[in-house]
Amino acid sequence: MTNTYTHSSRFTLKMITVRLVFVFVCVFMLSSMVNAQTNKIEGVWLTDKKDAKIQIYKANDGKFYGKIVWLKDGFKNGKAKLDENNPKQNLQKQPLIGLIILKGFDKEDEKYSEGTIYDPENGKTYDCKMNNKGKTLSIRGYIGFSLFGRTAIWERAS
Repeated sequence: MTNTYTHSSRFTLKMITVRLVFVFVCVFMLSSMVNAQTNKIEGVWLTDKKDAKIQIYKANDGKFYGKIVWLKDGFKNGKAKLDENNPKQNLQKQPLIGLIILKGFDKEDEKYSEGTIYDPENGKTYDCKMNNKGKTLSIRGYIGFSLFGRTAIWERAS
């Protein structure tokens, strides 16, 4: 009789262990999927002119930023292109590759707002909002009101 009892309790213990492992695996997979869906904006994006790639990432402050990681024409006279149009003279010698052009975006659903975008072509910084649409990213830079601005559509880089 003790054999049957021991066998039964071992079987029950195995079942409990299998169920616990299954629950932990499900929780891990679910949290991974939720995290992946939470920040779909993160990654590398090709600009609308297809002349630059911008890597968007979430920083330690919980906000989103984007930096130039590739330029179609990244060199001038055999040297890396610099931020020559920056209105701050001390910043005009910094390379464009690695330059943070998207700053301080807060996430709300699939929209990102309260940030700025810097345009190295003219050296100006604009208020900006972004809207993730899966494989595309709608970027709207504006002055004061979003009505007065320009929208660019970036594509996720492969």
